[in-house]
Amino acid sequence: MTKIALVTGAGSGIGRSTAVALSKDGWSVVLSGRRVDALEETAALCPGETLATPGDIASPEAVDAMFAAVKDKFGRLDMLFNNAGRSSAPKTIDDTPLEDWYSVIDANLHGSVLCARAAFGMMRHQDPQGGRIINNGSISAHVPRVGSVPYTVSKHAITGLTRSLSLDGRAYNIACGQIDIGNALTPMAQKMTEGMPQPYGEIAIEATMDPEHVAQAVLQMANYSLETNVQFQTIMATTMPFIGRG
Repeated sequence: MTKIALVTGAGSGIGRSTAVALSKDGWSVVLSGRRVDALEETAALCPGETLATPGDIASPEAVDAMFAAVKDKFGRLDMLFNNAGRSSAPKTIDDTPLEDWYSVIDANLHGSVLCARAAFGMMRHQDPQGGRIINNGSISAHVPRVGSVPYTVSKHAITGLTRSLSLDGRAYNIACGQIDIGNALTPMAQKMTEGMPQPYGEIAIEATMDPEHVAQAVLQMANYSLETNVQFQTIMATTMPFIGRG
């Protein structure tokens, strides 16, 4: 039986790479994102069956519509990759506009919670019961960057979501794990190659890695049987400032 995956943020970067990797591996892939044209570009790269479900995952109504479309077309969901997110310009908390705070929290946290809620409900009630949720945590789920309060808070919260879902999912054969990614060279991370603020007060170019390596790591997590779970995995550019950051 073909397995069904839903990837949020599938229009670019890690989401696109992961959606293509899953499709090449035989999964049917639901592509979630805000831009229809970007989702269509991703779908064109996928050799297998896809379903594009454009919408804002921070909107409960959009998420409900997305999961209704999944249920209508496929009848079930085997894996959710909670990947969509955004960051904001480096600023101290007092200089961070409230609009940036709400924007980051809406996308990274509220969107992930809404999608996890809908996926958990579908997986709990489908037959056979169960499935897998993989959350994109980020290196910032462990340690902050300079001036990154909204992003860091959101990613620390994702770790709490992962742990809670992992615990609550035991009774329903729902596994939940987290992949913490550092400096994959996506459009959002392009600034790493131009220089990032460092704790010692300077701007430095940071090492990056190919997003395809992240996609393969997610694929490996997704392909385990539900008796096995990768609870937390860190994948990063080898020489980026993480160990010893700050």
